[in-house]
Amino acid sequence: MESRTSISLLGRLHRNPSDPDAWDEFVRQYGRKIYQWCIGWNLQDADAQDVTQMVLLDIARQMQRFTYDPSRSFRAWLKTLAHGAWCDLLSRRRKWHQGSGDSGVLARLQEIPDADAFTRQVEEQYDTELLEAATIRVRLRIQPQTWEIFRLLVYEDCSGADVAAKMNINISAVYMAKSRVQKMLKAEISDLE
Repeated sequence: MESRTSISLLGRLHRNPSDPDAWDEFVRQYGRKIYQWCIGWNLQDADAQDVTQMVLLDIARQMQRFTYDPSRSFRAWLKTLAHGAWCDLLSRRRKWHQGSGDSGVLARLQEIPDADAFTRQVEEQYDTELLEAATIRVRLRIQPQTWEIFRLLVYEDCSGADVAAKMNINISAVYMAKSRVQKMLKAEISDLE
């Protein structure tokens, strides 16, 4: 899956920050993503390429000190770096246009999101994508009845007794199915991170 963090790649770069093959792989895997974020933030192609390059250079400087923390989202950290570089670019542009008095400039400045809120939003989006990917994997491995039990309990907020009656099974089987699916989801999320 493209969104998975390559722990071995990060380890290679940490051990040898000048490894050209590792950097080529890193740029292929993450450079394109940084560029896409920049385009999503309404940067022109040339500016998006500049910001992407600035972020990659920043990462290169940090890589020897960088330690991957599997409990945190690498992509969220990466997107936070990219967002900071984007904000720096906008800040430099503001200085170039200082004193214009244009209300359009003020409107654009007010569009810049709060960095903490942005980081939370990125992490929430990443968690949602991770759960969706794990859900797809788990659904492919379990019986449709097991998924339906889990769906009714978790997504439809039905009571265990209602699910047992609807599925024509005893209530302990309902909670055993729910527990099994939850464990599988947790394992898949762990694997995907």
